[in-house]
Amino acid sequence: MKPVFEKSSYFTLFIFLFVFLSLTTYAQKKNDKIEYRIHPATSPIKVDGIPDERAWAEAQLATDFYQVLPMDTSKAFVKTEVKMTYDDKNLYVLFINYEYAPGPYMVESLKRDFTFGKNDNDLLFIDTFDDQTNGFTFGANAHGAQWDGLLYNGSAANLSWENKWISEVKYDDDKWIWEAAIPFKTLRYKKGITRWGVNFSRLDLKTTEKSSWAPVPRQFPTASLAYCASLVWDQPPPQAGSNISIIPYVLGGVSANQESHSPTKLRGDIGFDAKVGLTSSLNLDLTVNPDFSQVEVDQQQTNLDRFELLFPEKRQFFLENGDLFSNFGYTNIRPFFSRRIGLNAPINFGARLSGKLNKDWRIGFMDMQTGKNETGVPAQNFGVIALQRRMFARSNIAIMFVNKETLNYGSLSDSLIRLNSLSQFNRNIGIEYNLASKKNDWTGKFLYLNSFGPNTMNNDAVFAGNILYTSKKWVTGVQVEQVGNTYSAEVGYVPRINYGKLNPQVAYLFFPKPGGAVLSHGPTAMLTHYFTKDFSQETENEKFIGYKINFRKTNTLLVWAAHNYVKLLSPFDPTNYVKAFLPKGSEHQWNSAGFDYTSKPQALLTYLISTRYGGYYANGTRLRLNGEIGYRFQPYVAITMSANYNRLEFKDDPLLPKELINKQYNLWLLGPKIDVTFTNKLFLTNFVQYNNQNNNFNINTRLQWRYSPASDLFLVYTDNYFSDTFKVRNRSLVVKFTYWWNV
Repeated sequence: MKPVFEKSSYFTLFIFLFVFLSLTTYAQKKNDKIEYRIHPATSPIKVDGIPDERAWAEAQLATDFYQVLPMDTSKAFVKTEVKMTYDDKNLYVLFINYEYAPGPYMVESLKRDFTFGKNDNDLLFIDTFDDQTNGFTFGANAHGAQWDGLLYNGSAANLSWENKWISEVKYDDDKWIWEAAIPFKTLRYKKGITRWGVNFSRLDLKTTEKSSWAPVPRQFPTASLAYCASLVWDQPPPQAGSNISIIPYVLGGVSANQESHSPTKLRGDIGFDAKVGLTSSLNLDLTVNPDFSQVEVDQQQTNLDRFELLFPEKRQFFLENGDLFSNFGYTNIRPFFSRRIGLNAPINFGARLSGKLNKDWRIGFMDMQTGKNETGVPAQNFGVIALQRRMFARSNIAIMFVNKETLNYGSLSDSLIRLNSLSQFNRNIGIEYNLASKKNDWTGKFLYLNSFGPNTMNNDAVFAGNILYTSKKWVTGVQVEQVGNTYSAEVGYVPRINYGKLNPQVAYLFFPKPGGAVLSHGPTAMLTHYFTKDFSQETENEKFIGYKINFRKTNTLLVWAAHNYVKLLSPFDPTNYVKAFLPKGSEHQWNSAGFDYTSKPQALLTYLISTRYGGYYANGTRLRLNGEIGYRFQPYVAITMSANYNRLEFKDDPLLPKELINKQYNLWLLGPKIDVTFTNKLFLTNFVQYNNQNNNFNINTRLQWRYSPASDLFLVYTDNYFSDTFKVRNRSLVVKFTYWWNV
């Protein structure tokens, strides 16, 4: 049977639709005629949350916000006023947030980059290239906790990014005021540009109203750059001048690994990062002997899947313009995933050039060098090149090249190569077209990838495409994938190969009469089918149907049912820890159902519940209960307790290995977490995780003192135990000092 791509073609259809939609949406952005005209400050400004300077009195006023939620058909009830100005060093922002209903302000804590939906907050979104794709966001909650991040893909925010800026909040009974100064050195923008995109957003939890200055349809986040107004400069923004920052660190610590019976080790280290602004829009990042011990630990997950799990990148060096590298492809087809670098070996040094060449072109170049690790894995080099060109209104086309090279490969022993699955090299090259219509209602992607290595075939490539339509009532789309059987992305995240996939989805919303408890409700359905690579034989499918209710208080309820079929293409342990495997080629199918409920975020006590009950592999049954409960003592303490329980039961089935017959397994993952924010500059986090599937009990305590903008002192204690015996596996204590120095 010939491959499907030689006789019909999903992908030919995708290309036609992408070109058609791109051409028909090549027009001025929706809110381009709404303008905020910014002028130089007429007096010095002290950032103290008190707008008593003449400069604020003379700046243009932006008010009369539009409601986004619960409905987007009227002006906002809660009054908000915003002003902006600038001098030769800083962009200044002022929000005056008036109260509509009495009562205390709702905040989660004073922690930086707070959870949007659990805090009274205001946010600034700026599109410094006016390309409706990339930008910056800054903001604060009602008690002064800061928020900053990079905007990418038109509306997504990476809040792991941090940079140097200052702000203050003052509040009284009828309003709270946020004032900020953002250095031009912190931003990236084209020299001589006089028009940016801008929008202001406000969330008031007492009224559950989300609003924005330039109107945004309720189905999109207020961060949607396609709906930005225009920030019009009376003259080009000031050039940042010399823009070189050096961020050195000094570290000391002690560690003990009792699992491997290693002696206690003392540790001392130094290193640095550097940021060099080659232009106002192009940045060079350098790192020497980086250390990431202060990065927050990952939240563990119970894995009952046949494939590895994905954890997000949190290391600062990889974040600025990170979407150029990490967003290429799909969630499960990533040719480059930066967490592969330094996973098993220390990073010695690295360099990254990224940013805008002009309004239409973006470039990214990265080269990282790791050293030899303790098990004898040799030094490796990782190189990535990405180039992106804007097309039509908001779409773009991008290419990427990824190279991983094992140094001195010829001198390695065969046993070391086999033990560590080392290859001499692995390379990926790809091209993708990203569709984003003017109003953001049509989005999609078409992707081609190929890999090169000692064991790959040049014709074993990746083809993938999707298209999605989103309106107030409808969400509908389809995704198609084909991955070759020798495709390899050693620096990426591609958990499965040698398959074809077809994934249509549809959802619809009903809107009852205004004023009731229910804001909207409606069904959703999704079909996920996996085939052999040529689409000639089905190997797996899931049929999912659900009904979702969105309440006016922003709590939600989803009730669902699903049918699954799996034909195992390799042996699989359904417990993922007993080491008892179902045979390759065996077929399994089951039905399941459940519900997910998330409480209203404006309460001091919040919770979510997720359930699943039904069949499982080899006629087994699986019960999953997942929940999280949180309580906040405003604004200083936030306590959360997460729990995930899975009960697997197996009877006497001919497919079962004897170890699983008539057995029951109870998998627990518990994660209490306490965040104490003494001030908006001093934070203590204690995170405990118990996971009996991984036989691990982990304690991570992190104290952070932000003694100066973007400069910190960290004290991090980590303790790991065996969950079955509670004997110590390993523990460490690290003290780390960083300082952000602008040259």
